Amino acid sequence: MTRPLRLVILGRQGSGKGTQCARLVAHYGTVHVSTGDMLRAAITEGTQLGERADAVMKAGNLVSDDIINGIVGERLGQDDILARGVLLDGFPRTPNQADRLEELIGVGGLDLAINLEVPVSVVKSRMVLRGRGDDTTEAIERRLALYVKETAPLLEWFAARGLLVEVDGLGSEEEVFGRLVSAIDARR
Repeated sequence: MTRPLRLVILGRQGSGKGTQCARLVAHYGTVHVSTGDMLRAAITEGTQLGERADAVMKAGNLVSDDIINGIVGERLGQDDILARGVLLDGFPRTPNQADRLEELIGVGGLDLAINLEVPVSVVKSRMVLRGRGDDTTEAIERRLALYVKETAPLLEWFAARGLLVEVDGLGSEEEVFGRLVSAIDARR
């Protein structure tokens, strides 16, 4: 029996990550875990780290790597993930968080980090078309610039370990899904 799949998915907002994560989870049976979901769960469960995160967020501040790393560590040790594997979405966001992930699951414990690559012009159009209130032109530009700033060192981190695969995110949902499955299955 093969060990459960452990993946990280990266991609700009508007790249189609959410759609593809749902399809990958259904296909491989892994647990989809996003940073936001983990924070909300830890807060709801009233864990010590959840209480710390809640206080930080209520004060309008960003949750530190220390808190995020702790919450992810708690979540990765739960039975469903140990049995079925995980698709991490939104973690890690920094090389420090990636180092902690490697400590948690061991060197060689991560199967793949996939960067769903969609050109900036396309994600901007998608974000404007989805019509969310916080998707103003200025907000979109800010988030995309922040993504590049934060993600470039992270992509280098994964590439240095031979874990990074770039997948073309353009085309139909089915075409992109096929590319993702091919990339994952090639590593299994």
